[in-house]
Amino acid sequence: MSKVVIKAEDLSKAYQIGQIGTGTISRDLERFWVTKVLGKEDPFLKIGETNDRSIKGGSDIVWSLRDINFDIQQGEAVGIIGKNGAGKSTLLKLLSRVTAPTTGQIKVRGRIASLLEVGTGFHPELSGRENIYLNGAILGMRKKEITRKLDEIIDFSGVERYVDTPVKRYSSGMYVRLAFAVAAHLESEILIVDEVLAVGDAEFQKKCLGKMGDISKGQGRTVLFVSHNMAAVKSLCTHGIVLENGRLAFNGGVDQAIDHYLKNAESYAHRTWPIQTAPKSSFIRLLEVKVLNKHNQIALNHAITDDVKIEFTYEITKENELFLHGFNLFNGHNIHILSSHDKNASSLKTPLPLGIHSTVITIPGNFLAEGTYNCSFAIMRYNPFHVEFHEMEIVGFNVIDEINENTVRGSYSGRFPGVVRPLLNWEQQ
Repeated sequence: MSKVVIKAEDLSKAYQIGQIGTGTISRDLERFWVTKVLGKEDPFLKIGETNDRSIKGGSDIVWSLRDINFDIQQGEAVGIIGKNGAGKSTLLKLLSRVTAPTTGQIKVRGRIASLLEVGTGFHPELSGRENIYLNGAILGMRKKEITRKLDEIIDFSGVERYVDTPVKRYSSGMYVRLAFAVAAHLESEILIVDEVLAVGDAEFQKKCLGKMGDISKGQGRTVLFVSHNMAAVKSLCTHGIVLENGRLAFNGGVDQAIDHYLKNAESYAHRTWPIQTAPKSSFIRLLEVKVLNKHNQIALNHAITDDVKIEFTYEITKENELFLHGFNLFNGHNIHILSSHDKNASSLKTPLPLGIHSTVITIPGNFLAEGTYNCSFAIMRYNPFHVEFHEMEIVGFNVIDEINENTVRGSYSGRFPGVVRPLLNWEQQ
């Protein structure tokens, strides 16, 4: 018979933008009396808005999560997926009890080991060995239990040479190796892992995914895994939870969860703004951005061999202004892949007339590795250099790979590391 180890009931988390509190002592006292003494709904949260970063809000209360309900069974590996800002990390912090919910409750049976950020829970002045004992104590482990696992943890982390060095001297990769090794090997019933594995190299990421699979399938422990890497989620997890703007959009099988996410993320490849809220400066405003496939159709998913085109449409609102365009590309781990300036733009030499204009940037096929990407767009000036505006996470897209003789992969079906995958020319000399 299955056993529920995590139960979320009407779970919500609100954050106040700007000042903390309601603004006056009398209102703070009123909030305390209504919520804590009378047990009623907080009247100051009724005006809160959904956490949609693509629109400008009118309230200083934002719901990062709203009315979340789910059960997680013992031994399940659950993938939590969604766009940036969907509420994934907030959910993990609530489950880990790093922060408390605004409304609702979480029921947990068993000890939780969390890996939310690189070096969470580490004391920088202590050595790696001392931090293993510190983390174990925080998780409620006895010293004998930690000592029994110590050699295994150090061996898995691969930092044996530096285990007696203060962790403040560790690189971010060494941090995450040791932190994951501690969380995975100490005897907690639930392991929560955010996308910190992006810091590790490809070999260590594979090692971590294998370990999480062993924990879930072999040891009967529960794993919650947040990632933008759909292949990793699919290989590790049996269950999927999809979050959209702080709300639960899907809860079910991992294949269906991924399909739901990709299908509903089509809008991620197309963005428009009303004139009032468009990114702008004194002479230009951004109106629309599209991700186009080889048929010039809006598309989220692109074969690794195909060009990806991104079209920016903007309006010139003031005459005789010189400028150029800037573009930045990030992968699903928020690693900055590339930057590009249109240094030969005609708009840098001859002012564009008033009205609507478009610019297209093309990312060639057989250049990016498979994965999820998002981009930013900027308008800049030269002489002197000045950024008029820089809008982050405007649109995104997925690059899909397959076994294909026209790609670097060829007939190889295993994991292919690297953030880019160009089809380079090899010549036998």
